[in-house]
Amino acid sequence: MAIQSLFDYLKESPSPYHAVAAAARRLEAAGFAPLAEHEAWTLEPGKGYYVTRNQSSLIAFRLPEGPLTGWRITAAHGDAPTFYVKNTSLGSDRQYERWEVEGYGGMNCATWQDRPLGVAGRLVVRTAAGVESRLAASDRPVAVIPSLAIHMQRDVNKGHEYNIQRDMQPLAGLNGAAPDLLDALGQLEEGETLLGADLVVFPWQEPCLVGGGLFMAPRIDDQACAWATLEGLLTAEVHPFAGQVYCLFDNEEVGSGTRQGALSSFLPDVLTRAGQALGLSDEQRRRALTASFALSADNGHAVHPNFPDKSDPENKVYPNSGVVVKFSAAQKYTSTGLTIGLFRALCDQAGVPTQLFANRADEPGGSTLGHLLGQQVSIPMVDIGMAQLSMHSAVETAGAEDPQYMADACRAFFNSRFAPTADGSWTL
Repeated sequence: MAIQSLFDYLKESPSPYHAVAAAARRLEAAGFAPLAEHEAWTLEPGKGYYVTRNQSSLIAFRLPEGPLTGWRITAAHGDAPTFYVKNTSLGSDRQYERWEVEGYGGMNCATWQDRPLGVAGRLVVRTAAGVESRLAASDRPVAVIPSLAIHMQRDVNKGHEYNIQRDMQPLAGLNGAAPDLLDALGQLEEGETLLGADLVVFPWQEPCLVGGGLFMAPRIDDQACAWATLEGLLTAEVHPFAGQVYCLFDNEEVGSGTRQGALSSFLPDVLTRAGQALGLSDEQRRRALTASFALSADNGHAVHPNFPDKSDPENKVYPNSGVVVKFSAAQKYTSTGLTIGLFRALCDQAGVPTQLFANRADEPGGSTLGHLLGQQVSIPMVDIGMAQLSMHSAVETAGAEDPQYMADACRAFFNSRFAPTADGSWTL
C-alpha cells in the first residue's frame, strides 16, 4: 500500500542525511550502483546509478537502452523547517540543561512547543584511519520546548511574536539528569573523538491516518514528494531513448544556494559527466538538454476548511483530488502554459487526476525548486505537488490518496515517449 510505504520512508528520514540514506537503500535494492564524485565513472546503457553530495543531496539516473536523446528529471527536497543544534555541549543554569539551537527555515513555532523531540543528523568522528561521517538519531525523546504558561502571558491567544533565542530553546532535562549528546545518539568506539556534528531537532511522532482520508506526519513537505518521485522512478521501465533522473536536494528551505542545493552545480555536473561517459559530443549533450523535461515536486496549499478566503477563489485545490499543478505570474513556480499542458496531457493518458493551483493575487505565497534549478539547467519544467494543510508546522496534514496519485504521475512521466517537434510543440 502506497501510504504505508510513505510512512516507512518518513520514519527513516528524521534529517536530510537520513532521507538520502533511505533513498540510497531503495535504489541499491533496485539495482542502482553507487558512484563517487571524486572517482572516474564507467557507465552502461540501461543501467542505473546514484551519487551523493554532502551526504544530504542525492541524484540517481538510469540510462536508456539506446542512444541518449534527452532527460526525464524529477526534483524534490529532503530538508524541512527545524532547529539545528549549534553545539554538542549543553547550555545550563543551576537547574536546567538545554540544547542550544538556531532556526532553520520558516517554521510555525507554536507547533513545536510542548511535544517530545528527538535529535538526528550526522556525527563527524576522528578514527584511527582519518575522519568519518556517521549517521545518528536518538532512539527516544530527548528534549521538549516548553511553552510559557498562559497565566504569565494572558494575551498569548491574541498573537505572539516568537524569538528563537528566548522562546524556542529545547529543554533536555534537569542538571545531572539530562542525557549527554553521545548517550542520546550512541557511544563512540574506543579511541574515537567527536570532531563536529550536523544535527537537527525532529518531532517524536510517527505518521498516522486521521479521520476519513487524511494522514498526519512530520516533514510531509517535502519528503512525501521525495518518496513519490522515487517510487515513480523505481516502478518505471527502462526508457528506449531518454535518461531518467531523480534529484533529492538539501537546503531548499533556506534558499538552495549551497554546494548541495538546487542552485549548485550538482545536477549540471552529473548530466555532463554522464554524457561524457557515454561518449557524447558537446553538441549532442546540448541537444539532449533541449529535448528534456523536469518536474519540480513540492507541495501546495490546500484550501483550509476554516480559512477558505485565504485561497484563490477560482484555483482551489483539495486533498485527494489529484496532483497539484502550480502557476505563478511572478515565476516563483517554473510552470508555463506549455509545460502545464504537457504534464496534464501525460496525466490524462495515465488516468491520474490533476488540479490547478495559483495563489491569491494579494497573497504572494512561497517559492520552490523549479525556478532555481532552471538557472542551472535550462530545460522546460513544471511545478507540481500534493495538496496539504498546516505546511511548515511540526506535524502536517495531507490526503491519504495523494501519494499514490503522485507516484503514478511520476511513473507515467518516466515512461513517456514524448519528444519536441518544434519550439512549443511535442509529440505524445
